[in-house]
Amino acid sequence: MSEVDDTAATSFAAAHTGRPAVPLAIVIAAYNEAGGISAVVANVPGVVCGLGTEVLVVDDGSADDTAEVAARAGALVCHVRQNRGQGAALRLGYRLARERGAQFIATLDADGQYDPAELERVVAPLVRGDADFVTGSRRLGAAHTTDRVRAAGVVVFGALITFLTRTRITDPANGLRAMRTEVPASLILTQPQYQASELLVGAILGGWRVVEVPTTMHQRSAGETKKGGNLSYGARFARVILTTWWRDRHRLSAKMTSS
Repeated sequence: MSEVDDTAATSFAAAHTGRPAVPLAIVIAAYNEAGGISAVVANVPGVVCGLGTEVLVVDDGSADDTAEVAARAGALVCHVRQNRGQGAALRLGYRLARERGAQFIATLDADGQYDPAELERVVAPLVRGDADFVTGSRRLGAAHTTDRVRAAGVVVFGALITFLTRTRITDPANGLRAMRTEVPASLILTQPQYQASELLVGAILGGWRVVEVPTTMHQRSAGETKKGGNLSYGARFARVILTTWWRDRHRLSAKMTSS
């Protein structure tokens, strides 16, 4: 872990000393999302599939009052002084959840594109013992968005991951997911921004049981996307898929050879 993570984690732990742990941590990475994050946090159920929940918001160097708004809505907030990207913020969130003793981690986006009421869908297979990692799929569910290029990219990149991993994936970039706490701890996660595919491909190649469930994707409720234009986003997303597959495939082969 970086010095930035260590400093933020230490401050977070000191601020929440004595607060009892709960089984399910909802991790949200946020950067300049003051306009929408309050509703997201407030709408997270207190109990999901019989598990008590708490919301951990990692404020990734926001220039607005995202941290204050999230805290007022009821979240436990970890403030990072510099913006490093969604991937870095989520990695820190996974660490905080583990250190607080959570058994499961779920994620939501801070922009309101995913409905907290659908957390039941992604958490249920974990509680039943049917999966280790569950990701939502807008193609199995519904997508209320208008960007046809991004919609085509979901199909193409889902097919690419399916081909490379031999595991059927229909939505490679869904922000509504849930996992056993051990899953992210076992993976190499380095991507600062385009982290969804790194996490998904890594979990599959790591031998974790991965399933998809139908979920809904809505239009962003506030703020602006941080992902850039469609062309650059697609190119970077493809690169992450391919480099993660190559890295983890060879790492797994080396591990099997040495054992």
